[in-house]
Amino acid sequence: MAYTRMQLEVNNQVGHLTLNQPDEYNRMPPAFWEEFPRAIAEMDASGGVRALIVSATGKHFCAGMDVSVFTDTAQVKLDRGRAGEQGRRRLGALQDVFTQLEDLRMPVIAAVQGGCIGGGVDLVAACDMRYCTADAFFCIQEINIGLAADVGTLQRLPKLIPEGMMRELAYTGRRLYAEEAKEIGLVNRVYDTHEDMLGAVHVIAEEIARKSPLAITSSKHLMNYGRDHTVSDTLNYQQLWMGAVDQGGEMAVYFKAKAADTKPEFKDLPPLTGG
Repeated sequence: MAYTRMQLEVNNQVGHLTLNQPDEYNRMPPAFWEEFPRAIAEMDASGGVRALIVSATGKHFCAGMDVSVFTDTAQVKLDRGRAGEQGRRRLGALQDVFTQLEDLRMPVIAAVQGGCIGGGVDLVAACDMRYCTADAFFCIQEINIGLAADVGTLQRLPKLIPEGMMRELAYTGRRLYAEEAKEIGLVNRVYDTHEDMLGAVHVIAEEIARKSPLAITSSKHLMNYGRDHTVSDTLNYQQLWMGAVDQGGEMAVYFKAKAADTKPEFKDLPPLTGG
């Protein structure tokens, strides 16, 4: 499938989605919101992609949502109630795009250079891990233009960084630079250059890809579930999950390879079928 806002490639069972509109600082016009969910669904569909890197070309990772997302719609006069209902559904559709990152069967790694602004923060907050270059900064830009962030930042970032810092960033709209982002746990590591960062995250992604994809997808699903539930609820749920998604065969593959002094070769996840 052809894309205008991004490019896809797969190597060594690692998918790589690159935002490739550097002249526009990889902003997010309507075409982005149509293409991005299709692109990540394509990566998930075969079962052969075991980790996904999301990066960008150019000076900045992402300049955020383009205003045309809200203005590029048919201007039909509606009463207040119907206009509100339409707006709620439109916002829900945008939110679902990044929720889809959490629902993917593989881990998603964000590799950020330069500015990660507004919708860019919504995107990376929904990823499993974040890495950045020394020149990177993050900004909850919405508050600076009179809005509350509404596509996931206010819901996901408090799970990643201290609440007091979260509120400071959400209320002031100031820039959070790379070293401070690492200090508060938003990013795992900071790299001197874009090239260094991409090389390092590919090593991490390839290490993930060598593991059992069944165990990896189980780990992702269970950690996401645990984030939003109590420890007791999550332990009970894990009992059901582990009963349904038996991983005994994966352990057998590992121990057989260990006995033969070879590397284990795990099967891909099954392809996704149907709607």
